[in-house]
Amino acid sequence: MQAYRIDSPEGIQSLKTVKLPDPTPGPGEVVMMVRACSLNYRDSLLLKGGYPRNRTYPVIPLSDGAGEIAAIGSGVTSCKVGDRVAANFMRDWITGPISEPALLSSLGGGVQGMLAEQVCLPANAIVQIPNHLTYEEASTLPCAALTAWNALTSAQTKAGDTVLVLGTGGVSIFALQLAKAMGARVILTTGSDEKATKAKALGADETINYNVPNWDKKVLGLTGNTGVDLVLEVGGPGTLDRSIQSTRVGGTIALIGLLDMGGDAPGIVPLLLNAQKIHGIYVGSVEMFQHMNKAISVSKLHPVIDKVFPFDQAAKAYELLMSQKHFGKVVINVSG
Repeated sequence: MQAYRIDSPEGIQSLKTVKLPDPTPGPGEVVMMVRACSLNYRDSLLLKGGYPRNRTYPVIPLSDGAGEIAAIGSGVTSCKVGDRVAANFMRDWITGPISEPALLSSLGGGVQGMLAEQVCLPANAIVQIPNHLTYEEASTLPCAALTAWNALTSAQTKAGDTVLVLGTGGVSIFALQLAKAMGARVILTTGSDEKATKAKALGADETINYNVPNWDKKVLGLTGNTGVDLVLEVGGPGTLDRSIQSTRVGGTIALIGLLDMGGDAPGIVPLLLNAQKIHGIYVGSVEMFQHMNKAISVSKLHPVIDKVFPFDQAAKAYELLMSQKHFGKVVINVSG
């Protein structure tokens, strides 16, 4: 079979195609014929050296993929050949709270990933994908969608709540779509008028240009000076202080990403005086994935895909991801 592999963290040139033996499932395992994969910001970091628990080399990259089961090992009763499935981002996080062993099992970083024609995985690490989604759409769910779902459900988001979403990357767009499906009001920040228009078409109630000074004051103005119930904070140090200022008393900041490493360390006084919570979110479990897919099936949500690349143009998919010019997800068609 054909696969991509990163042998060393030397940038985009380190992404190479290799020919590997077709996998055979052992007891409790399945082989997935991969149909499509999608990229996340994390995947660009792995080209440059990764980050804690994600420095396995050589490694088949990408955590996100969907396809159909081609073979099953002995003892597998939860699925059958032909089932349409996706793999969980953390292979070994099945249910319950996150753990160190689970963190070490992230596909395409801690262990071998999805950018191959076939992959072998434990049967309990895969989930059935919603019937109304294509393989390309389903391939976007394991990281970005599940991260957004974890953040929203951990904060017990409900109809009438106000959610602040930063930017228009994969997690942010899924957060917009899922929050609207929950009946929440969504305020979204972006530096692009074009992306603001697209976000409003997806249901964003308000958009704010994050290039304006003190955009947190604009958030407060849109909430009657109260603040939002939840912020999906994907920026990190460069935006965290404004996210704190944008959050209501008793509200939650879901700390998800590190896209903006500039700025000073945020002040903790507002957190204390306003009894706010910062919750670190790192994707989710198989059980969470199953619950999310039920919600996606009921709402008939369709992931937003910016562009689909053929398998032999995987490097171009990475380049688009790193340009940050995309809106929604970047996908690779692996085997049709």
